[in-house]
Amino acid sequence: MSSDSGSFEFNLDYSGTKNLVIGEYVCSKNFSAGGHRWRIICYPRGYSKEDNGEYLGIYLQLMSESKNVRAIFDASMKGRDGEPSSSHESCVKVFPPEGYDSWGHPQFVKRSDLESRYVTDGRATIVCVVTVDPVDVPPSDIGRHLGRLLDSADGSDVSFLVGGEEFPAHRVVLAARSPVFKALLLGSMADARMASITLHDIAPATFKVMLRFIYTDDLHDHEDKYDNELGGPTAEMVQDLLAAADRYALDRLKLLCARKLWDNVSVDRIGVTLACAEMYNCPELKKKCIDFFANEKNFKKVVLTDGFVQLVYEFPSVLAELREKVGA
Repeated sequence: MSSDSGSFEFNLDYSGTKNLVIGEYVCSKNFSAGGHRWRIICYPRGYSKEDNGEYLGIYLQLMSESKNVRAIFDASMKGRDGEPSSSHESCVKVFPPEGYDSWGHPQFVKRSDLESRYVTDGRATIVCVVTVDPVDVPPSDIGRHLGRLLDSADGSDVSFLVGGEEFPAHRVVLAARSPVFKALLLGSMADARMASITLHDIAPATFKVMLRFIYTDDLHDHEDKYDNELGGPTAEMVQDLLAAADRYALDRLKLLCARKLWDNVSVDRIGVTLACAEMYNCPELKKKCIDFFANEKNFKKVVLTDGFVQLVYEFPSVLAELREKVGA
């Protein structure tokens, strides 16, 4: 992790602050550190109730319109010999602080010490160093952890029988991800009390990929274990997955499948793809397919394919939409 520092010397006209009242402040000019603009706010007559003493207070203020900037603010006084004092104050804070616009040291140095040790010719110098650390937040790994939970079957409380294969799962995970599974597993239906549920009209390979998506929110796990299942006859597998996503109300999975079908669209497959969009209620995919047909060059080729013939047979209403679009 890299950081960027900036230093600034605030020359305080101490003699000119004697007429200030408690609570009044003076500011430095803006300076840069870590790609952000800052300034120092100085309270020459801060007051402490603890010892009834007067203190010089200093604060760091973020002037850029940035959020969640993590900065280390170091400050020290420059002595009469021109060297920074050995004692200094440091604070680490995320700027801007919640509820404030600045952060710092309200009792940085006593005024009596300031006058006796640091003021020269009516002026005092505060040495400030601001170090900005970019906080690298790693990407979410909840999918990886839930994927491991699925693989281990630890704590599983339901299993699905699909095409002779058994898939252990966790009711609460499925219920949280799909309203259909929620009704099936936590509702008043008889299946909600069963430890094993048989599903029909879905292939084991398709269910396996869908189940992993439910846990990881991804079509592939981190080891790409299912690339082959999504490859090979890619379109056929994705069509089956789209049907399953529609059946179990997995809207994000539907969109991912629709995008995959569109990415692999061709003259030979456009009819089948449009049929899927119509059957499984994918309006975005349907629009793209119809726009594809609107190209006269594409249309002349598509009408000769088996997919188009099947589309017209199964969804005659779509033909009217196509005619309106292409002006045929």
